[in-house]
Amino acid sequence: MNSLFKSITMSVFILFFGIKIKSTQPFITTEKSSETILLKDKSTKISFYSDKGIDKGILRAIHNLQADFQKVTGDFPDLLNQISTSKSPLIIIGTVGTNSVIDELIKKKKINENELKGKREKFIIRNIKDFNGVSEVIVIAGSDKRGTIYGIYEFSKQIGVSPWYYWADVPVKQKENLYFKNGIYTDDEPAVEYRGIFLNDEEPSLGSWAIATFGGINSKFYEKVFELILRLKGNYIWPAMWGKAFYDDDPENGILADEMGIIMGTSHHEPMALAQTDWHRYIKKNNLPNIWDYTKNSDILQQFWKSGIERSKNWEKLVTVGMRGEGDEAMGDKTNISLLENIVKDQRKIIEKVTGKKAEKTSQVWALYKEVQDYYDEGMRVPDDVILLFCDDNWGNVRKLPNLSKPLHKGGYGMYYHFDYVGGPRNSKWINISPIQRVWEQMNLTYEHEVNKLWVVNVGDLKPMEFPINFFMDMAWNPKQFNADNLLEYTEKWSSEQFGEKYSKEIARMINLYAKYNRRVTPETLNSETYSLENYNEFETVVNDYQKLSLDANRLYNEIPNEYKDAYFQLVLYPIDACSNLYELYFNVAKNHQLASKKDIKANDFGYKAKKNFEYDSILQDKYNNKISDGKWQHMMDQTRIGYTNWQQPDKNTMPEVVYVSKSEKNKVFKEKDGYISIEAENFSHQNNSDRIQWKIIPDFGKTLSGITTFPQNINPKKNENIYLEYDVDFSSTGTFEVQLLLAPTLNFNNNKGLRYEISFDGEKPQIVNFNEHYRGELGQWQSEHIIKSATKHTITKSSRHTLRFKVLEAGIVLEKILINTGGLKPSYLGAPESSN
Repeated sequence: MNSLFKSITMSVFILFFGIKIKSTQPFITTEKSSETILLKDKSTKISFYSDKGIDKGILRAIHNLQADFQKVTGDFPDLLNQISTSKSPLIIIGTVGTNSVIDELIKKKKINENELKGKREKFIIRNIKDFNGVSEVIVIAGSDKRGTIYGIYEFSKQIGVSPWYYWADVPVKQKENLYFKNGIYTDDEPAVEYRGIFLNDEEPSLGSWAIATFGGINSKFYEKVFELILRLKGNYIWPAMWGKAFYDDDPENGILADEMGIIMGTSHHEPMALAQTDWHRYIKKNNLPNIWDYTKNSDILQQFWKSGIERSKNWEKLVTVGMRGEGDEAMGDKTNISLLENIVKDQRKIIEKVTGKKAEKTSQVWALYKEVQDYYDEGMRVPDDVILLFCDDNWGNVRKLPNLSKPLHKGGYGMYYHFDYVGGPRNSKWINISPIQRVWEQMNLTYEHEVNKLWVVNVGDLKPMEFPINFFMDMAWNPKQFNADNLLEYTEKWSSEQFGEKYSKEIARMINLYAKYNRRVTPETLNSETYSLENYNEFETVVNDYQKLSLDANRLYNEIPNEYKDAYFQLVLYPIDACSNLYELYFNVAKNHQLASKKDIKANDFGYKAKKNFEYDSILQDKYNNKISDGKWQHMMDQTRIGYTNWQQPDKNTMPEVVYVSKSEKNKVFKEKDGYISIEAENFSHQNNSDRIQWKIIPDFGKTLSGITTFPQNINPKKNENIYLEYDVDFSSTGTFEVQLLLAPTLNFNNNKGLRYEISFDGEKPQIVNFNEHYRGELGQWQSEHIIKSATKHTITKSSRHTLRFKVLEAGIVLEKILINTGGLKPSYLGAPESSN
């Protein structure tokens, strides 16, 4: 597909009144033409129509659209319950089968019934001339409640109201004239049925902000969250759960979710529509023992679980089944598969008894999180209708996917993904570390393996993950709109929607770059020893890169109009400035230690600089929390990030220790130099593809230049398919040398078989390497360094040109860099810079 924005859905021509049904291209303009109809000018007032007794959730969205029109045009449209003759434009809003006017339009063949009836969460927006005395009518019609709501919010977005108007203070640009481009517009149906976020690890930031703003994480808070999810075309949430119980904390919470059209779930370790906090309140209220063990306390646990289903039985939900240890821990060592299967059977009996319906009539999900995946691998099974929820390793690396050569689970599959994580080797809670290149690559891998029932992402405090959340939701709606070549284009479009087209390319470049830098090593993992001071000028180079980015971000901050500055600070400037400052802090600490070990008094200068960096971090935090947006974001940047000594966060940011010294495509041939050869993976001399499989470079992927992998991601090479890359190298020495491949930390998602490649020089017998076969847990160096290093040894007998061949035997391998150590390769975090060629 040539353009992300020309084809959000598959182009389909329908011979329906001679009009092409279009994907949701821009249908609102401020320019009049022969192909537009007037919505608003100085003398024209637009009105809305919907039936009396309309669904409350749809009515709430209509009221928001009225308010959005007022923000854009200055006028608040009337909401009518009957249609009368008028020359002013009218927007008719409703759902097929529940709105009399929509049904009349279908009966009169003004709307094609087949485009909506029986569809899931689909909307159509179109213009109709001369209907019931109204000269110009716009119709927003939905196939169901959420379809109608999505159509309403799509209209809002197109007139110029960002989904992030509240959560990032994106300003609304006023417009004197609005026109609708003639046509029929739709986003079709979503590819993924359940699309949502998990508010997690929400203390101290989001929770403290909610108390200061709403009095707590209550229905007032969730109203804003639910609206954002719907504006992003999501439908699902795992609510905040650190010491919280969604339904019990505020009785309005469940009512509000159902009214607005949000499907409620609970996290992977909280079964039967109950939070872990519900359990502690339940046993305290009933004076019961705290025994979260089904072999010892099944009767009480069943009563507890029954209370959860009874409380939520009339509301739309996705029920988590199964059981983990209390507090997101593994169950005891004696846990067995038959016990877990019996737990699920008993939970389904409770569901049937409470609802009066067969268990399969209530949607359910079972999460294969951490050790639960091991139970699945060992043979545990659940009923066919239950969704199987796969999980990443908490760091954005998919652990397991369905085996496409075997029958697929009838209930479908989901993926639980992470932008935020609490656990080893380090927490990642403060800032965005998820470049969309990696998110796209892993979620595309996921989708191509038929995981399309549920996508949910852990977003921590929600802020400052705005951009990757937006991308994740857009991808969940239509994964096929994205490819390796249009991700920057998407970033530019998103930036344009928030800040206007004039600044979009530069802002997109900066967002893209800071996420890439942060993915190299998370801010919580970064310290004074991460990068090398000695080798390749590495530490100074990465600091300079971030400083340049910070200078660009500050320059643009001074240039953009004042009304954009608060949003710009949140979405662009703060994450760049704060992370650049953090890099400078640790660089200055590293230089201080280096010079102090030599008793060099210059160490003191770097110590003073480090102290200023530490102080500046608190200044930036204070500006975010208390200065921008009239002090709206109190506590939102309270999350600690400096002073980690283990996986858990420090209670407060702590200044690192410093020491003060007293005054006493051409033919590339990479040449050996200084005892090594270094090659960026995309700079191959030759590639070999097949009719089924092709190599594809993913720009800006990984830690340095890019990544290269094979597509489609769900097709493995056959024995007779030679899918390889070749690299020409020139050795000036001979001997037995180590070849180290730097690979993306893709896990053994293929039923723990691992991923294999072949490697050889000059047609010698290739070595077969399985580089991730033995991975069994989520903790370790692969996650903290975001790379897998795989090494082989080869003997070179002639100092001359040679050809290195890298051949993949399975899909999913992403190569980033090649290092050949001929005796002089030095340790570094990013690997030696590329050799000359």
